[in-house]
Amino acid sequence: MIHNPKYECMSREDMRKLQSERLIKTVKICYEKVPFYQKKMDDMGVKPEDIKSIDDINKLPFTTKTDLRDEYPFGLEAVPHSEIRRIHASSGTTGKPVVATYTENDLAMWAEGVARVMAVANIGPGDTIQISYGYGLFTGGLGAHDGAAVRGAIQLPTSAGNTEKQIMLMQDFGATALACTPSYAMRLAEAIHDSKIVSVHQMKLRAGFFGAEPWTEGMRKELERKLQIKAYDIYGLTEMCGPGVGGECECQNGTHLWEDMFFPEIINPDTLKPCEPGEFGELVFTSLCKEAMPILRYRTRDLTRLRYEKCKCGRTAVRMDRILGRSDDMIIIRGVNVFPSQIETCLTEFPAFQPYYFITVDRIYNEDTFDLDVELKSQFFSADPQDQMKFIKPLYDRIVSMVGVKPNIHILPPYGIERSMGKAKHVNDKRNFRA
Repeated sequence: MIHNPKYECMSREDMRKLQSERLIKTVKICYEKVPFYQKKMDDMGVKPEDIKSIDDINKLPFTTKTDLRDEYPFGLEAVPHSEIRRIHASSGTTGKPVVATYTENDLAMWAEGVARVMAVANIGPGDTIQISYGYGLFTGGLGAHDGAAVRGAIQLPTSAGNTEKQIMLMQDFGATALACTPSYAMRLAEAIHDSKIVSVHQMKLRAGFFGAEPWTEGMRKELERKLQIKAYDIYGLTEMCGPGVGGECECQNGTHLWEDMFFPEIINPDTLKPCEPGEFGELVFTSLCKEAMPILRYRTRDLTRLRYEKCKCGRTAVRMDRILGRSDDMIIIRGVNVFPSQIETCLTEFPAFQPYYFITVDRIYNEDTFDLDVELKSQFFSADPQDQMKFIKPLYDRIVSMVGVKPNIHILPPYGIERSMGKAKHVNDKRNFRA
């Protein structure tokens, strides 16, 4: 089902015209209302009247996460603070949080984006969506909540945590859809599987909307099998609004981005020049109708590519390939670029392994070490090192083939790797703490 055919199925020509109109308006507001952008544009010798269409977007300055932190908390606001209706913020674990503020129209736009994603599973009146993203400053919970309301569905705001109760409510309240991080969905699936009281076959679940962290095709298949659902990726970032910047359709062949609201570009992260169509690079977004905090050319650090051909679902909205990783999440081990998602991909190719892992990188005697903790499913686990080797060797060979670096693989007992209620932490790079 398509929620808003006017925009989701708009012709490329009409979309470019709409994007041009909205970009011209956004740039004018940024220049006149936000001193940060006025200075950035003046330093580049760019004036609002230089932007005549969406094709002029490369004349504009980039915005980075550091810029947003430097303008903490409200330095990028383009409206009087009295017009703000909500504030969200990132966790701020590596410094000051990134703040996002919203007007009434911004909240409606955000809910519209989430509703478009949920419509692909025909979510509507009578459906109950269990929202197990965290509620609070994190955008996941309230973002999914408002989108479900637009679709007319029942919102079950369980937030994250208290897994046993989550499962009880999922069954007793007849949840038909689940919204949470993929890692927490896997934790729920595992707990249901281990339960002696409840079975997934007794539940009404049929769809899952998972996001807030990268996940692989292997993880999708595992979730679909364990929860007996169709699992959809929902993409977003606090700097644009939160979840709902885009999402997968029923074809599950790329994430449609709502480019009437957020204009996407792909740039070379080293040269900052536009990539050729279909080329992998860094994803950049410009908000086209945000009122409270319009953002020009935000560098997401997500590495992917865009596809503009019409989808079989009927939508013309551009599709983004699965994110390979983040340029700032990439680990360089012995001179080789390694993305944590590559490890997850390898793990999900072997039925004996759980899709949980933890990477520890260190430097000993001037040489990088690469330790990888993994788990076998309980029916395959043995503490005997000889038994473990028959599982370690094929995984080791696959990782070396895909990544190009030799890991030291350690098999932990079932549940030996910490489960996450939100975004999973996969890497401890001890080299960062050494002079």
